Amino acid sequence: MQRKERVDVRYSVDEKQAILTEARLHNLASAHLVGAIVTAHLNGDLTLPEQRTATDDLIDEYAALREQVSRIGRNANQIAKRLNEGGTTHPVDTAVLAEAGRLLTLVQETVKAVDVAAHVAATNRWAS
Repeated sequence: MQRKERVDVRYSVDEKQAILTEARLHNLASAHLVGAIVTAHLNGDLTLPEQRTATDDLIDEYAALREQVSRIGRNANQIAKRLNEGGTTHPVDTAVLAEAGRLLTLVQETVKAVDVAAHVAATNRWAS
């Protein structure tokens, strides 16, 4: 079954590490493991799904890449906010603000591309 809907969940650092460790133990993507366990619980079954594939690794890599790129975007946004708030400026602030805006646009485009690639990988994973 192809899962198309997304649910965002927050874990503590220790919980996340435990999930990642368990997923590796079963050779599964962490999102796949969590989805399977929740679905199994809802269905009264605790059977794990098929084993992890190279596509699962790719999807996890896309998720990690998206987070890293998003952090760059947040940093660029913080720089732009500080410069737009006024206060004491320096001669290079205008150039830095322009570059931060360019970087933010590039990051947004990159995040969209990563999301599309992850979606394609996930779709192809469940289609095969």
